[in-house]
Amino acid sequence: MLKHVLTAVMRQMFGSPRNLEMHLGEKKSKCDYAVSRALTPQDIGTIEETVNEEIEKDHRITAETLPIEEAQAIYDLVKVPEDATAIRIVHIGDLDATPCRGEHVAHTRKIGRFRIKSYTMKGEGTVRLRFTVED
Repeated sequence: MLKHVLTAVMRQMFGSPRNLEMHLGEKKSKCDYAVSRALTPQDIGTIEETVNEEIEKDHRITAETLPIEEAQAIYDLVKVPEDATAIRIVHIGDLDATPCRGEHVAHTRKIGRFRIKSYTMKGEGTVRLRFTVED
């Protein structure tokens, strides 16, 4: 669920499409995003602050299943198997709606506190964020 909130914030702040690469784990988590410029420490602080503000808004999480033809007209389905006939869309209040088949909490406040541990610019147009979630 945190990835959805982070991706929505990255889209709003930097025009980043969905995450390019992702690893979510208990000890280490990271997401890569396309960005149009190198990010600054101030940008990183603003990302962390904005993600936590969205978490604190306690958005309700809901899901719906759409026929693939309908979903293709609205969502980026690049990661969806070609033979799919329907797709589950996860809604985070009015913040985000994304195709996803993962497990999710009922409200964003249950996610915990988001902390960016470090970041690296991977070339000119990609930032890697390493982060954790605190209870």
